[in-house]
Amino acid sequence: MSRRRVAILISGRGSNMAALIEAAKAPDYPAEIALVISNRPEAKGLERAKAAGIPTLVIDHSGFGRDRESFERALDAALKAHAIEFVCLAGFMRLLTPWFVGRWENRLINIHPALLPAFKGLDTHARALAAGVKIHGATVHFVVPEMDSGPVIAQAAVPVNEDDTAETLAARVLAAEHRIYPMALRLLAEGRLRVVDGRCHIVDARAAGGLLLAPEI
Repeated sequence: MSRRRVAILISGRGSNMAALIEAAKAPDYPAEIALVISNRPEAKGLERAKAAGIPTLVIDHSGFGRDRESFERALDAALKAHAIEFVCLAGFMRLLTPWFVGRWENRLINIHPALLPAFKGLDTHARALAAGVKIHGATVHFVVPEMDSGPVIAQAAVPVNEDDTAETLAARVLAAEHRIYPMALRLLAEGRLRVVDGRCHIVDARAAGGLLLAPEI
């Protein structure tokens, strides 16, 4: 089986990166994690990737000043040099320009700790608690120029408990993230995702298993 070459972009500990690396160890997984890139030299995820035997690079955004496109051109060149086919964002704390997103259209995915379109942006768990919602969760989506607005690939819902804090809720959501991100990347690598009129359609969706993970109440 020919496996698709995937790069993961990180800025921190690389928790979802580790979940993708673990999934890709399976012989029947259709993608290999071929490269990990961080925009921060101190990112702890770099050591985790190295320990797994995966090539790593640091492209420090601070060396480019406010020139976002020059940073992204360096990023794009590194991806092309390593023959990368798909890119996964995993805690990559940079807003990408329309230029970069356009270069990787429908090949660039992200995971967000909320049930989009609710709670776009940061501090999602505290905001969910403040809003009094009973269900929270995570979403894997294609990246588009507008933040957290791309076509949804998969979602996982978790219950919000009466005694939850932002930290306890975040831990429950993170466990769900680790389940759905490898599922979504599998579908992408298998060529089973189609974006039509801004919506993601899954080829043979029933065989994909649960792409909406429901809470255990």
